[in-house]
Amino acid sequence: MTDPSPEIDSHSGVETTGQEWDGIKELNNPLPRWWLFIFWASILVAVAYWILMPAWPALPGFQGNTTGILGQSDRVRVAADMSVLKAGRTALSARLTATDAASVLSDHELSQQVMALGDSAFGDNCATCHGAGGGGASGYPRLADDIWLWGGALQDIERTIRYGIRAEHADTRTSEMPAFGRDAFLTATQIDDLVQFVISASGRKADAGAVVRARPVFEQNCASCHGFDAHGDRSKGAPNLTDGEWLYGGDPGAIRRTIVGPRNGVMPAWGGRLDPATVRALAIYVHSLGGGE
Repeated sequence: MTDPSPEIDSHSGVETTGQEWDGIKELNNPLPRWWLFIFWASILVAVAYWILMPAWPALPGFQGNTTGILGQSDRVRVAADMSVLKAGRTALSARLTATDAASVLSDHELSQQVMALGDSAFGDNCATCHGAGGGGASGYPRLADDIWLWGGALQDIERTIRYGIRAEHADTRTSEMPAFGRDAFLTATQIDDLVQFVISASGRKADAGAVVRARPVFEQNCASCHGFDAHGDRSKGAPNLTDGEWLYGGDPGAIRRTIVGPRNGVMPAWGGRLDPATVRALAIYVHSLGGGE
């Protein structure tokens, strides 16, 4: 017969479970009271949650779940929050569209709301091309500076956003630089001289002889847009060639490619995609990135 009395460990005086591994016997210590308290309390909390809150899926053949005594619903709460947010945005939109863009900046509370809206809209719609914070990229203007192709006043920026550049809109701004090389308006030698002329105009060392030869070529073919002093013309979107800022790069190769066959990039007209208040908020936000005018 098996001895029914429990085995007591001689070192600790605690009953063993009868299990032994490599000479080590397992003690049958009871669980700590604090652990048991937390365990049973967790069960009680779970039962209370099942009763009060939505918890159990519906039985097979039924839809939804148990609603709970409190009838709490995240869907209803989110819908209510969205309703409050929409009402707030509606009021902000009405106030913003009724206020002149320049006057918004003098209203501290309104300007703070508009800047937050503009920042969000910029991240959703503009940062893909212009970069976070308006840092720009090759072919996409840097907005975090004070260099503007079409003007940096609030109304200029808002017009650019609303109607785009070379976009499919009746009021879009349009300019087109001829493909002097691709369409054989100028010879390869004349283009090479013009490259040196543009490099010189931006304050860098260039071939003096080429600059002299290119002067009449520039005046005949380029000055009507860029000006005889090469300072550009914002009414035509013609860049200032003397400031050292380059949309597609300022090295000789990049300048030559632009003269041979310009890119004539396109910016979408956002007026048909964004509401007027968001367009205005974007204009104010972009204006703030580079200091504006």
